[in-house]
Amino acid sequence: MGCCSGRCMLALLCCVQLITAMERQVFDFLGYQWAPIMVNFFHIIMVILGLFGAVQYQSRYVIMYLLWMFIWVGWNVFVSCLYLDMGGLSKGSNILSLGVSSHSSWWKSNGPGCQSPNLPSDGWQDHQNPKLTTVLSCWLQYQYIEVLHSTTQLLLSLLAIVYSCYVVSIFSGEESYYK
Repeated sequence: MGCCSGRCMLALLCCVQLITAMERQVFDFLGYQWAPIMVNFFHIIMVILGLFGAVQYQSRYVIMYLLWMFIWVGWNVFVSCLYLDMGGLSKGSNILSLGVSSHSSWWKSNGPGCQSPNLPSDGWQDHQNPKLTTVLSCWLQYQYIEVLHSTTQLLLSLLAIVYSCYVVSIFSGEESYYK
């Protein structure tokens, strides 16, 4: 019973991590954040391997997933510090875009609740010469959305670490029992 519930919980955590990673991937694509896009793809691969290991009783895959979770925790702490301007890091730098994109993040002006003072409610006033609009305020700034993503990933990762250790110990106990 204990082994099945630990494996099931780890599989459930992997599925939730896949869903949140895909959502975060969309966010990073719209923000032209190339480094997080690459790291997220690698994360998705590692989570699929962890899910496979939990379902197929493969402890080496669960161990690899466990080691990746430690790296993933470090990455999310780094991203949180970057967006909160902590530890000498600055969200104004081009670290996450790898310096290859001249585009600004779509989320800076199109985040949740962003309102523009120059945009009339019925559309453009002058259809021949539309004016550029600037964003006055947003309900939640883009950097805080990214910090929320990182915090969610941190919490899921910490739970995954606990359950991965539990599953690996059960797999090890079963292997030593049958020897």
